[in-house]
Amino acid sequence: MQINQLQKQPSAPLFILLSGLAIIPTISCTNFNSIAQTTPKPAPQEIIQPGEVRPLPGKLDNIPVFNSNSPEWIKTEGILLSTFPANGKKNPAAHLNFPFQGRFDLFAHHYTHTPKDLQTLYLGVILHNPGKKPVTVDVLQGASYLLQDAPFVTLAPYIENNDGKAFSGPGDRAVSDVLRGIRQADFPSKLVIPPGQSRMLLNHPIPVRNLEKPINGRSSLIRLRSSDKVHTASLAMFAKKNPDGSDRAPTLAEWQDLLNTGNFAGPRDKTPTPPNATSGQLIYGRVAGVSQGSQWSANLVDNPKTTTLSIPQRGKAISYTLVTLRGGRLGTDQIQTPKMLVRYPDTAYEAHGNYGVAYNLSLPLSNSTKQNQAVTVTLETPLKEDKLSQGNVRFRKPSLDFPFFRGTVRLNYIDDQGQQKTRYVHLWHRTGQVLEPLVKVVLPPSTKRTVKVDLIYPPDSTPPQVLTVRTLDQL
Repeated sequence: MQINQLQKQPSAPLFILLSGLAIIPTISCTNFNSIAQTTPKPAPQEIIQPGEVRPLPGKLDNIPVFNSNSPEWIKTEGILLSTFPANGKKNPAAHLNFPFQGRFDLFAHHYTHTPKDLQTLYLGVILHNPGKKPVTVDVLQGASYLLQDAPFVTLAPYIENNDGKAFSGPGDRAVSDVLRGIRQADFPSKLVIPPGQSRMLLNHPIPVRNLEKPINGRSSLIRLRSSDKVHTASLAMFAKKNPDGSDRAPTLAEWQDLLNTGNFAGPRDKTPTPPNATSGQLIYGRVAGVSQGSQWSANLVDNPKTTTLSIPQRGKAISYTLVTLRGGRLGTDQIQTPKMLVRYPDTAYEAHGNYGVAYNLSLPLSNSTKQNQAVTVTLETPLKEDKLSQGNVRFRKPSLDFPFFRGTVRLNYIDDQGQQKTRYVHLWHRTGQVLEPLVKVVLPPSTKRTVKVDLIYPPDSTPPQVLTVRTLDQL
């Protein structure tokens, strides 16, 4: 992924205050002759959200994540990511020697485009027991989807999604299943691996034949727990042929041979910008390695010594940053990106997209005023900035025509009728889009009410986002 570090701003913005929002027309240079010949389109408006921006409390846990996302587009078969030891391997540089034990996650996200003779590409994930006793690997949750079964479609900004039928893209669909605690039927509940042997966790096709366009991909997220050390590798191999010429999946022995003798899969993605670079274009790169952090849990309160979050004044907001990263910290000093425990030299220095990372956020809202207050909670995507050029997060009407968030969130709260609610809501947001709230509650004077927001950050989304608490001007 290649993203400019900062968006350029107009040199002399004009501020207009309307109903508590600062609106800035974005004025572009236009040829004089074209003005005489055509009616110019209305200038877009940039909207500054009044209130404050806070870094997200809490931190990532220490659970390691097998993070296979480079190369994203595969043309030649080979090793995508190997945490096996290098000894005995033909290409030692392809093996990172990182054993997993206990809880770990596995994320794999890859595509293929117009392969030779429209061959079916297979994605394989192999687990190996290097020890002298059997190892049991529990598959806690897991989902894997093809692009053809979860195409990128334009959806409404909000769709109630309790049935899980709303999705846009394979990554969106896979993490939505895991959020619900699902383990797909083709994943076993456990794998028992004998000493010195290997087993396939994933051996799934990415077919392109008979599709309208020969483009397909597969996104997988699996939560695992191992009783002892295991090594893991993700590999790409084109289908083998049966005697009658039909395709078949590669065997365990064929996967092991590729692991032992193969080279890197290709083509390689763009080399990332080093973390100490201070100028030029910021290239994040694609992730291939083991990242640290599967979940971020946080209690959003006024400060560490309190147990509640005081709602903002009427017409104001508090925005907590989500998935902040180098070049996109939204005015905070916080980078939420998981660090890499091991990685290949030509891949991302950090797991910058936070793909597959779970956010479990609790907002213990408190109304200490003497009036009823209408409070909303919104997950939204402001215009990306590192330092806030206008002092707060900015939005735009009309929004830029890029979908920056495609995924499902889970909401738990008590509604105004006193009923406990659990809702799954699918979001499809463009960058800078002004949105209706996810939740609206009315808090009587001197009362408290907790809203919980859970999500797994979906692949094919683009950070950063904010979770905003807003007190409305009117009930």
